[in-house]
Parts: sequence; structure tokens; C-alpha cells
Amino acid sequence: MIDKFVGGPGASRNLTLISPGQAPIHVALVGDRNLEVPAHAAIPLALSLAAAALGVEVDPVWVPTGELEAQGPERLGNPDAIWCVPGSPYASMTGALGAIRHAREHGRPFLGTCGGFQHALIEHARNVLGRPEADHEEFSPNAPLALISALACSLAGAAGAVHFLQGSKIAAAYGCTSAIEEYNCRFGLNPAFRLFVEQGPLSISGVDEHGEARAIELNDHRFFLATLFQPERAALAGKLHPLVTAFLRAALQARAHST
Repeated sequence: MIDKFVGGPGASRNLTLISPGQAPIHVALVGDRNLEVPAHAAIPLALSLAAAALGVEVDPVWVPTGELEAQGPERLGNPDAIWCVPGSPYASMTGALGAIRHAREHGRPFLGTCGGFQHALIEHARNVLGRPEADHEEFSPNAPLALISALACSLAGAAGAVHFLQGSKIAAAYGCTSAIEEYNCRFGLNPAFRLFVEQGPLSISGVDEHGEARAIELNDHRFFLATLFQPERAALAGKLHPLVTAFLRAALQARAHST
């Protein structure tokens, strides 16, 4: 059965993981803020809904990609988690990729949605699989390795079923095996490179009805997930999303383990 979400076992539990008076959970939102982009308006709402369900406070802080390129990962501060948001092309791909690499190498809980999914794949190909020429067809149409290419059918304003890999972190977050999710994109993983990207610790953990990649995760990381769809959009209808809740819960747990 496919859930028209949003929900899943445990998604709306009130679970206090930090004591009263402790600092809010700091989430770095990597991207170039534009409130005309629906996802940018939705993400703080989605985090607030998840924080309320967990009985904590959250402090989302926007970190422009151009500043990340100029200042390096230090510009992130010391976040509890990092979310690479939709809205590409970013002002600086270098800045976005640097933030993703920082999350991957330093064990920071990471969520990438839409453009964040695309750039997480590029970062993985360049810095884990050793292919620095991996690129995005939208920005580099003549790239020798067009890892991210135009979708056969645009998903701008579309919704569709996503099926989750059994035993994956994303399946655990949802508490079910599939869901209907919303998109706003025209580019995704080039199917020709699917086997290539899964050579390392990365798994394709969510696919559409045709088997095309819609979610990825790192198997050797506390919480490193990225989705081509935009779970944050549920918040625009006032709905709590389990993936955002799982992301924030991972940030709380990471903070607890570091103290």
C-alpha cells in the first residue's frame, strides 16, 4: 500500500530528547534564500513542526553558498545538522559541495532535497569515487561525465510514488515501504551512472515506479539522506513529515553523543 502522506509510525510522537533550557537545535540551511521559492518558505515551517513533535526548539540559519565558497566550511559555524536546500543553480556550486563534504566527513546529520540531492551525488562522485569531472548537465552541457542529466519527463509540479529499499534509513524514517511525494525538478541522476554511484558506501534507497533513483543514503554515516522530491512541501499544508522529523531526531542524538 502507498501512503498519501504524511505520517508513519512515530511521526507525531512527542519525544523530548534534550532537557529544558538547552540551546535550540542549530540547523544550517545551505542555499541562496529566496522566499519566492516555495521550498524556502516551507523548510523553516517543516522544521518547526518536527521540533514541536519532538518537544524541542530549532534554530534554522541560512548559509549562502557564495559565502561558503569565500570563507570555507567555517562559515557553517558549528551546526547540529546541515540541510542542502532546493533552488539550484546555486550562486556557488563550490560552496554547496564544500558544505556537503563537511557533513559527510564530519558525521553531521545531513538532508539534501531536490538540488541538494543532485549536488550530494556530484560531491560523492568527485570526492569519494575519484571522478572530479562529474558535473550537472544544466550548468555544464558538455561535461565529460554528466552525472546529473535532464529527466525523461519533467517533475516540475508533479507528484508520484516512491518505493523504499527494505532495511534502509529512509524506510525506517517513514515506517512504511512507499509514499506519494511532491517534486519540482527537471534533472536527476543519469541512469547510465546508477551502478557507478553505488560502487562505494552510497545506496539508492528510494525509486519511482520505473526504478529511477529518487532517494540516496550513505550506509556508513549516522544520517546522510538526500531526496529528489521535496518533503518540506508537506508543511505548506500544515503536515508533519516523518523524514524531517527523523532528520531533526538524528541531530538531537548526534548532539547527545558529542556531550
